[in-house]
Amino acid sequence: MTNVELARRVGISAPPCLRRVRALEEAGFIKGYRGLLDEKRLGYEVTVFAMVHLRSQADSDLKAFEDFVRAEPLVRECWMLSGEIDFILKCVAPDMNAFQEFVSRLTAAPHVRNVRTSLVLHNSKDAASVPLELDAARKRA
Repeated sequence: MTNVELARRVGISAPPCLRRVRALEEAGFIKGYRGLLDEKRLGYEVTVFAMVHLRSQADSDLKAFEDFVRAEPLVRECWMLSGEIDFILKCVAPDMNAFQEFVSRLTAAPHVRNVRTSLVLHNSKDAASVPLELDAARKRA
């Protein structure tokens, strides 16, 4: 959205709106901007979550696994978890063959004990990462 549209929505003029946005960027509240692409329209038909259990949680082993994941284009998100699973990966692939090739590399990756995968059948919600609507509701209360 343009700065003019943002200013209109929040009820201020464009110049102070732009200054506030730049201040938020400089302070690190706004980390960046992204275009949300429709993966299916771009030919990426398969979304899978891979749950990874490592043999070791030593810092060097975690780093080696994270380095492997960063180099894999099919991995779109990687989250380290507490509990039984060490990492959960969100993967997007053009087809099951491409995903299976990735799984072969993943299971052979440094310090991987085992991998479980779950194919996404349907996405019911895909919201922004921060629930800003909670702040608005708390201010009204």
